[in-house]
Amino acid sequence: MPTPEEDSTIAEVAKGVLEALLTKMGLTASIVPQAKPVGEAEEEATPSVAFNIKGDDLGILIGRRGQTLSCLQYIVRLIVGHQTETWLPITIDVEGYKQRRYEALQALAWRMAEQVKARGVPFTLEPMSAYERRIVHLALADHPDVITQSIGDGEARKVSILLKEK
Repeated sequence: MPTPEEDSTIAEVAKGVLEALLTKMGLTASIVPQAKPVGEAEEEATPSVAFNIKGDDLGILIGRRGQTLSCLQYIVRLIVGHQTETWLPITIDVEGYKQRRYEALQALAWRMAEQVKARGVPFTLEPMSAYERRIVHLALADHPDVITQSIGDGEARKVSILLKEK
């Protein structure tokens, strides 16, 4: 596990890589360090680096359903890992998109769980990334009346919300 000094070095390298990529993309934005990545539980002790990119008209960085943002984060992780020969989770957000998506998925999960409870009929959400499926599973983990399970393969993997058997 990296030391706190190595963490700050990795954060500096990550910020530099991100700035270089944004410049090459022709985008003007500021990169603001974040205290805690979106959706990370307080008890998780794994150190990580998180940035929020702020600027005008940055929808191109988010992409359809966050795919471009996910790819940008992956590329930054690869470059930083290669340069520092260390792996540390790096989270990148754009104008708070991940926070809004996190909250929207939690609300959707609870709404659908209540519908499943009321109607007694399972409901399957649209295909989601592993990260988004995890948000739904965690949001409903303590729900007294429903359980969740992932179904499907690859890009078509979805979360199904089912009534708990009594």
